[in-house]
Amino acid sequence: MKRAARGKQLTNPDNRLFAAIDLPAALGLLTRLPVPVDGAAATARGAAAVWAYPLAGMVVGGVQALVMAVLVWLGVPAAITAALVLALAVSMTGAMHEDGLADSVDGLWGGWDKTRRLAIMKDSHIGTYGVIALVLTLVLRWAALGMIAGAGGFALALVVVAALSRAAMVGVMAALPHAREDGLSRAVGRPAPRVAWVAVGIGAGLALVTGYPGLVMVAATVAVLWAMIARAKIGGQTGDILGATQQWVEVALLIAVVAALD
Repeated sequence: MKRAARGKQLTNPDNRLFAAIDLPAALGLLTRLPVPVDGAAATARGAAAVWAYPLAGMVVGGVQALVMAVLVWLGVPAAITAALVLALAVSMTGAMHEDGLADSVDGLWGGWDKTRRLAIMKDSHIGTYGVIALVLTLVLRWAALGMIAGAGGFALALVVVAALSRAAMVGVMAALPHAREDGLSRAVGRPAPRVAWVAVGIGAGLALVTGYPGLVMVAATVAVLWAMIARAKIGGQTGDILGATQQWVEVALLIAVVAALD
């Protein structure tokens, strides 16, 4: 199930809490990785499968961590390592979340009412606000990754950051109603509270067992603030808002990791 899945929410979804298709469905939707997915089964699962978003994040973060560790071991300068790891992250997701960030910032701050904001977010063109947001977040991510690479031994933090930032997406998805009647978020649906709690539990549990408990509070704070802004400006969430959630939380978490470096 790729991100082209748009339209009305399913009328007869598969509401089991867990299914074998969930992780492939999450990887198929959130990444460009060549994962074979049963499209019909993934579509039937809908929002019930989003508990696996942090697992998909762990895969993306794990690849980043492995590449960073190898580059550091080979003696590649930290700044270059950071640029390569960042390029890898964007490539693996097809810049899906970055696109959501740019569209969200353009719409929320470029429109004067809900209707205009949603129209701007749906427009494929990027505006000044979106460009500024992308440049700033990319620079912050590159700088933080460079410091993490330079410190050595902290590549595992990338797995936690990737998982928690995608768990935050599920939290916002469950907390806010749909802001429009179409689009990717509407097609996937709104997850039940138990599904959202599983996703949050996976992200938080990973942070706890790997020694990064403070990142849970950082992720929650940023996600709540962003959700409040989205509710105030458009009355809910869209796929772009969820993508922006991932980006804002990732940036905040990377900064928190850097702040904690010895």
